[in-house]
Amino acid sequence: MLIEKIEEYYKERDLNCAETMLYAANDVYGLELDKKALKMAAGFGGGMYIRSVCGALAGGVMVISRLFIKDRAHASPELRGLVEEFLHRYCNKMGDINCSYLKEHYHNEEVRCLNVIKEAGIILDDIVKRELKSSKDID
Repeated sequence: MLIEKIEEYYKERDLNCAETMLYAANDVYGLELDKKALKMAAGFGGGMYIRSVCGALAGGVMVISRLFIKDRAHASPELRGLVEEFLHRYCNKMGDINCSYLKEHYHNEEVRCLNVIKEAGIILDDIVKRELKSSKDID
């Protein structure tokens, strides 16, 4: 479901990579973010416009934070492990986490960065589903 939403938002709504990830996850996971909150992702696209860390990954970290922080980062020690897992798995699959590398190796005029975002979505969805299932098993 997340991957389909990623495709929809990126292709049909012309959102950048970070916006695409956050908007899609908002729909799929019921994050309850309003339009003003969703706008915060805009500046993370294109590796924060300097081709640094991929915006899809920044958006994914926002999603992990929204779902798994209790009150704040320092009160949620498991956050570090989830973010590290997300970024390490992505880097192992794609070769890097930076927009400059990813654009050089995966971007093309036809799909632009869609495949880069979808791969982040696959990994994010795996982590989120596992963690949500695990938290339900505990309850």
